[in-house]
Amino acid sequence: MTESQAREEMCRVGRSLFERGYVHATAGNISVRLDDGFLITPTDACLGFLDPARLAKLDLQGQQVSGDKGSKTIALHRQIYAAACETDADTRCVIHTHSTHCVALSLNAHGPELLPPITPYFVMKVGHVPLVRYHRPGSPDAAKEVAALIRSHAAQGTPIRAVMLPRLGPNVWHNTPAAAMATLEELEETARLMLLQPHTPPLLASDLDELRQTFGARW
Repeated sequence: MTESQAREEMCRVGRSLFERGYVHATAGNISVRLDDGFLITPTDACLGFLDPARLAKLDLQGQQVSGDKGSKTIALHRQIYAAACETDADTRCVIHTHSTHCVALSLNAHGPELLPPITPYFVMKVGHVPLVRYHRPGSPDAAKEVAALIRSHAAQGTPIRAVMLPRLGPNVWHNTPAAAMATLEELEETARLMLLQPHTPPLLASDLDELRQTFGARW
């Protein structure tokens, strides 16, 4: 994906998320890792009305090169890329939203994960979603904790594609903006189901093993 294509795709995904209620007002952000740096949505930008030319471009050290002022969450995104790329060098996009059902579920969650494995597609398409301790928005401590969780899960043979910042929202990552958006959609839908049916038992260990053997699920 060229830089021009990445800019267009970020705007397309942002508009789709906004129009379907996954983000609201100026909440949320999207970044893409380029060969020579990063693109990220501007601070306080509405994801539904992004301009490809005004997206912030940063160099590999996170310093702004062009565009409007980049979101402060670039520090967290850079930590995610650094840790995730140790097991998947093609990780190219991070999406953060304040998705309603995920945030609602996190308000009374006690960890260590946001959700149990209640559906096969959640297991296959999302996987484990560790619950990070609460930190203020933009906290460098949150970035360090997220990176540590990515590395610890990879070391256990269960690499992750999402973490949950309690009271704030999920961060998901994948190889393209479209794939990251699909991961977010599956996560938010599973959170909605859990809120509707809070006493749902998780899949059996034998069910999880079958998903691993048949589909390579990372659980």
